[in-house]
Amino acid sequence: MDINGSVALVTGGASGLGLATTEKLLDAGASVVILDLRNSEAVDKLGDRVRFVAGDVTSEDSVKEALDVAAELGTLRVAVNCAGTGNAIKTIGRKGPFPLADFNRIIQINLVGTFNVIRLAAERIAQADPIDGERGVIVNTASVAAFDGQIGQAAYSASKGGVVGMTLPIARDLAGAMIRVCTIAPGLFDTPLLAGLPEEAKASLGAQVPHPARLGSPSEYGALAAHIVANPMLNGEVIRLDGAIRMAPR
Repeated sequence: MDINGSVALVTGGASGLGLATTEKLLDAGASVVILDLRNSEAVDKLGDRVRFVAGDVTSEDSVKEALDVAAELGTLRVAVNCAGTGNAIKTIGRKGPFPLADFNRIIQINLVGTFNVIRLAAERIAQADPIDGERGVIVNTASVAAFDGQIGQAAYSASKGGVVGMTLPIARDLAGAMIRVCTIAPGLFDTPLLAGLPEEAKASLGAQVPHPARLGSPSEYGALAAHIVANPMLNGEVIRLDGAIRMAPR
């Protein structure tokens, strides 16, 4: 699909992987609506082809508001799910069993929120006229934790494993509407989630990656997301973007 002239929705687009994806889509000629909990100075500098909507991916009203703003810019053809969060809690710990509310919160944001955006964005994309045999593309974000979850990542791994697991059936669901669906499973990336770590700690994490032995750059995620949109044979696939890392238990 030609990104130039398309309209995209990027959740979590005000920072990290989402911001980098927004920048790549803009560079390719798209207009972008960002749905995120809060704005950032970086978004304010992106230019007049960007709109920001403050909202929560688990809220139907928030997502519909963002999609309505997208409709004002043109025809929605791309949705990229980058919004997400995590925690680190053992199944049983010093304070007792994993609090169920904390488990549910991660599932609601990372898995249910992703599906909420998929279902509502797909409805809008399905109304577009086909171009070169397709109407649009949806890209989701999982994690290598879906496969190599570490100690304390039961909720996070479950949520990302759910995103992985629903990729193929949703791609099959939407094939008749000419909408492709893929998921990226990033490894260790230099995102705001790691921003509070000392440089030594980040270097140590990066050294765990076989090659290149460093943290991933958000721009590398954004480049893959843009390529998925542009390559019409990528569908129903989960792509690890991780430098060949396989996470150890800790």
